[in-house]
Amino acid sequence: MMNKKTKASAAILASLLAVSMFAGCTATEGGSSSTASTASTAASDTESKAESGKSADLGDKVFNVGVCQLVQHEALDAATKGFQDKLTELLGEDHVKFDVQNAQGDSTNCATICNQFVSSSYDLIMANATPALQAASAATTEIPILATSITEYGTALEIQNFNGKTGINVSGTSDLAPLKDQAAMVKELCPDAKTVGIIYCSAEANSKYQVNVMTESLTELGYSVKEYTFADSNDVAQVTQTACSECDALYVPTDNTAASNAQLIDSIALPAKKPIIAGEEGICKGCGIATLSISYYDIGTKTGEMAYDILVNGAKPAEMDIAYAPKFEKKYVAARCEELGITIPDGYEAIAAE
Repeated sequence: MMNKKTKASAAILASLLAVSMFAGCTATEGGSSSTASTASTAASDTESKAESGKSADLGDKVFNVGVCQLVQHEALDAATKGFQDKLTELLGEDHVKFDVQNAQGDSTNCATICNQFVSSSYDLIMANATPALQAASAATTEIPILATSITEYGTALEIQNFNGKTGINVSGTSDLAPLKDQAAMVKELCPDAKTVGIIYCSAEANSKYQVNVMTESLTELGYSVKEYTFADSNDVAQVTQTACSECDALYVPTDNTAASNAQLIDSIALPAKKPIIAGEEGICKGCGIATLSISYYDIGTKTGEMAYDILVNGAKPAEMDIAYAPKFEKKYVAARCEELGITIPDGYEAIAAE
């Protein structure tokens, strides 16, 4: 039988054990490295880390962040805005300064911009689109780099057997859409087509990756597939005309040159009565009838959360999983569908043409 002193000691010991067990659980849950098999798990993990550090006392610290965006168009603009909005929200506007530079679609300009960021010893570089990422990666192995609007990082960075982490000073978000589902959309909306032409820029490695997957998927669905490439904006009109003359329908992947010239593509394809399935919403607005697309603003905000985790919590890009869009939406342009006599089934959201 315990006396009062013994009972008190036992109670104290039990309390200490409970606190220790709780602290151990917290450390395990908050500090474990994620090898998430799904995009949503990796995304929520990054968000929780960002939220947990919002109360950090930054004092007078101001982080200098360089943003290199390949070209101005709706998708990339939305990703950059999402990034800036989220990082500003998490850090506070007094603690971050952005230097946003547009490369005007020129990879050489990307290199110049990123080298300037390195010379200025910026705290972090955000690269928007594949040529911007490639330039940033070539410019520094020390400054943390986050990218967005990248379809496939293994392809962009020439990483063999890519497993979701780069192993270098780079991480970020992907704009990869479910390509097999986009191929199924071609079948759903263009069932009578026999030949599908894919038009894209040969200089964009991630476009080629999408084309390879789409070609395989469309072939499995019974289509004959032809590829048409342009080297830059000067070739877009001629390539589109050729594709329209030889194919029943077209597919345009997530491609920056195509996005910048979407209305030009539309001015040729629509009069030729050729429906276009687009890889993302911005291109769809410019020239497509439908798309299964992500929100570029959303992947931009996710990149902002990852930036906060690096700048404030000391996360290492090499150890961070690439994050993917959590959702995809079927969208269509009613005016073009009506002009082409295409009936859209339920489950699609209408968007306006541009």
